[in-house]
Amino acid sequence: MSQGTDVGVTDVTGDSLVRILATLSNPHRLRVIAAVAQQRNYVSRLARELGISRALLQVHLRKLEAVGLVSSELELSEDGKALKFYQATSFAFHLTPQSIMAAVETLHVEGSTDVSEASDSPVKEENYQKTGTS
Repeated sequence: MSQGTDVGVTDVTGDSLVRILATLSNPHRLRVIAAVAQQRNYVSRLARELGISRALLQVHLRKLEAVGLVSSELELSEDGKALKFYQATSFAFHLTPQSIMAAVETLHVEGSTDVSEASDSPVKEENYQKTGTS
């Protein structure tokens, strides 16, 4: 893992926390982080090791890099090819009800000031179809 400071949940905004948790919700991205935490790697080799296409891996790497969970560095190989190496950044999240309450204070939902009105919020009663069984 690269050197750096740990990022705590109090160090990110509510919006950033939502993006980070959404990014971590994908099993492929968890596997990518695990792989680059062991050793930095470039796309072709990493794709072979993980058994996924380079195109799909690059999509996942871009999302991980966008939220700061991995970083990249461009290097020249011995034969002159440019290789982009990826490595995990140093991060740690300690989620508690209190830290989530603090993050919610900085959460912005488009078109609303009420977090409960978010389009991806849990199922609301009016959206829940009853099956007729009690």
